[in-house]
Order: sequence, then C-alpha cells, then structure tokens
Amino acid sequence: MGIEGIRDDSAWAGGALRDAAVLMAVTDSAEPGLLLTHRPQSMAAHPGQVSFPGGKLEAGEDPVAAALREAEEELAIPPAQVRIVGSARSFVTGTGFNLTPVLGLVPADLTITPDPREVEDWFEAPLRFVLDQRNHVAKMGDFGGHQLPYTEIVWEGHRIWGITAGIIANLSHRLAWEELLDG
Repeated sequence: MGIEGIRDDSAWAGGALRDAAVLMAVTDSAEPGLLLTHRPQSMAAHPGQVSFPGGKLEAGEDPVAAALREAEEELAIPPAQVRIVGSARSFVTGTGFNLTPVLGLVPADLTITPDPREVEDWFEAPLRFVLDQRNHVAKMGDFGGHQLPYTEIVWEGHRIWGITAGIIANLSHRLAWEELLDG
C-alpha cells in the first residue's frame, strides 16, 4: 500500500530499466521557485517538452552526482551552488528509465546559462503553484497505442506534463508543503 496520489509508469515499462536522475532545483528565496527547462524542438526525444535538467547515470555515478552534472551541463549551475535536500521516490518511466528526482536549493540570484544543444529556454515557476494539487489536471493520452493517465500543470503558458508533472505531483502528495512554505 502506498501514499494516495503517488504514481509512475512502471505498469507499462518493459525490459531492463536504465538509471537516470534529474535535479529539482528550488530557488532559496522568500517565495521559492522551481527551475524548469524547455527541450529544443530539434531533439529526437521529447522535443519542446518542459523538463528538469537531468539524464542517464554515467559509470560510477550515483543519482546526486548525475543530477548535479546534468544541471551544470544544461544550465551551467555549479554543483557547489546546490545544497542537496535529498532524493525523492524514483519514477519509473514508460520509456524504461528508473528516474531519481534529486531536490536541491540554489541561490535565488544564480546566473543561468542554458546550453542551446539541450535547452531551448528555461523558466522559474512558483513552488507554491506547482505543488498545489488544485493546479494538477488529470488527463488521458495515447502513448504507444495505449490510453494512459498523466498530469498536466499549466503556469503562464508553460505546459508541464508527463513525467515532469508526475514527479511534481508525487512530491506534492508526500510533503506537507503548505506548512513548509507558510513557515
């Protein structure tokens, strides 16, 4: 028995899982934000989608090291500028990844320099907004010929959906986030 609202795509993931990690970078400010990216339209996988900086683990890496490396490669976030809070429950994707979200605090005034090969654009969405389950819309979509559920969060025209929204939704069900943000 798990926590109500927690889900992933493990029911339709086939074969051996590959380990990957993402950095959920939260700005350390009075009104914290969550840093998110738009993938370039030219990318073969998930073009234009909103995502966290992240990717596959390289040999000898743990999820924290991989998330920090990917955030540095994609957004030029120096690992020394990230205060790791911890790892959230992994999210098994339908594409065969065991994805570990790593939560970290970054300075609010951190300079972000996206690598155009991996990031078309980036934005900071208010943490309060994205964690608020009233902003999570349950949707159904056709994925590989199967009608499957997913979550969608729209903030100022940015459509956060799929795995990224699923990770956010899972975190919102695990945290008493209102107490954390309201002090």
